[in-house]
Amino acid sequence: MRIHIASVFVDDQAKALEFYTRVLGFRLKNDVPVGAFRWLTVVSPDAPDGTELLLEPSEHPAVPPFRNALAEDGIPAMSFQVDDIDAQYQRLKALEVVFVQEPTDAGPVRMAVLNDTCGNLIQLVQMKE
Repeated sequence: MRIHIASVFVDDQAKALEFYTRVLGFRLKNDVPVGAFRWLTVVSPDAPDGTELLLEPSEHPAVPPFRNALAEDGIPAMSFQVDDIDAQYQRLKALEVVFVQEPTDAGPVRMAVLNDTCGNLIQLVQMKE
C-alpha cells in the first residue's frame, strides 16, 4: 500500500497553483475541469510519478472551521521535506513568502513554517544527519 494522493484545502485554486508551482517549485500533474472547480494536482519535480498533492477547493462547510482552528493553533496543514532548509528559507524569503516560524532545530529535524497564501500553514522539514 502506498500514498497516492494527499490533499490540502485552498481558498483559490488558480492562486494555489501559482504558489505551489512558481514559488515552491512543484510541477503540475493534473488539471481536469470538474464543474465549477478543477481536479488539480502537483508533484515534486524529483518524483513526477510519486505522490500527488491535490489542491482541493475549500468549499465544504466543515473546511473553514477546521482550517481556522489549525492556523490559530499554529498547526501546519502539510509538511514537505527539503534537503537544505536554510537555503530554501533564503530563496523563499527573497520571493516574499511569509514565514511564521524561521528555521529551528527540533530533535532529529530542522523545520520552518510558512503561510501558503491560500489559507494554510505549511511546514518545511530537513532531516538532520
